[in-house]
This record gives sequence, C-alpha cells and structure tokens, in this order.
Amino acid sequence: MTLTDSLLGFAAIAALITVIPGTDTALVLRYTLSQGRRHAYTAALGMITGAFVWGAAAATGVSALLAVSEAAYDVLRIAGAAYMVWLGIGLWRASLARRDGELPPGALPHHSLEPLRKAWAKGLVSNLLNPKYGMFCVAVIPQFLVPGVPPVAMGLMLSVVANAEALIWFLAIVAAAQFFGRWLNGATFRKWIDRVTGTVLGAFGVVAVLELRRA
Repeated sequence: MTLTDSLLGFAAIAALITVIPGTDTALVLRYTLSQGRRHAYTAALGMITGAFVWGAAAATGVSALLAVSEAAYDVLRIAGAAYMVWLGIGLWRASLARRDGELPPGALPHHSLEPLRKAWAKGLVSNLLNPKYGMFCVAVIPQFLVPGVPPVAMGLMLSVVANAEALIWFLAIVAAAQFFGRWLNGATFRKWIDRVTGTVLGAFGVVAVLELRRA
C-alpha cells in the first residue's frame, strides 16, 4: 500500500466516523447556540488536540496497550462515562438557574460566558475520555501504516486527515446553527438546548456504564 492509498482509504473511513452524531458534535452545537462562534471554534480546537494525541498514541502502540488490557480500558470507559454525566448535570443545572426574564432576546449576559480556555479544556477532555474514538484509532490507524514511514509520522499524518474532515464538519455545524440563529437564539431555546444536550451527554455516560456492567 502506497502513502497515497493509505491516506485516501483512511479518509473515507474517518469521514463516516466524523458525521456520526456524538458528544463532540453535541458540544459544538451547544457552544454555538449558547456561547457564540468563538467558543464553539475553541471547543472544536480542544477536540482536535485530543484527536492528535489519540492518533500519535495509536501509532506508537501506547493505545494498543488499552486494547489488550481489559482493566485499563474499563478505567478509561468509567472515566469517560463519569465526565459525560458530569457535563450533562452541569448543563441541566445551568438551564434551571437561568431566568428567561433576565435575558434580552438573542443575547447572553457577559458574566455567563465561559473563559475560552475552559471551552478548549472541555473539548480536549471530551475527546480524550471518549473510549470509542480511542478504540477507533487503535483498530484503524495501525491498518494504514505504510512500510518505510515512521509510525509516529504516519499516525500524525492520518490524524491530520481525520482532523481536517472534523474541522470541515464543525464549520458546517457552526454555520448552520448561526444561519438559523435568529429563530434558535432566544433565551427559552437556549435553555432547552442545554437540557437536550445535557440529556444526550448523560445518556452516553449511562449507556457506557451499563455496557461495562454487561461485559
């Protein structure tokens, strides 16, 4: 397999994984509607940073240890599930504390905006504690390593391909959310998007725990 064949084949698989709705998509959509475009892009950057870490780890065999160590993988799954549940609870608490009458239509009060570094950190942790993405890297990236190309360099190149596709996807989500923002950006809708996103994140965490108990 040539380098070009490897990159194109991986791009096709990564594109399918990217468009499947998950926690990353939910967080970017939530940040777009409740915090604004800058926060959504910053959170997406954090996710992409985490994806680079997973890609490099898979290529060097670090992540492969998780694949053969059931205990290590279970710890990662529990940590990821707990983080998603924590995010979900936080979003529900924020939606219940927010009073519609205190918010002018289409605007959040300045004090409610998160620091950009916090949005980046949430995106990073969301990706790093996502065992499904990690196992995707473990299972797929080694299949596209090219003889003669250093594994770390190849893993990073494959990560660039996947992250470029993810960036395009996130840009499309942000653009679509902003296009419909005039209808979706009211205080009541932002409250409900927090609740829906919180429920989705919490559900992902609960399902992960239930799958672990059945294993």
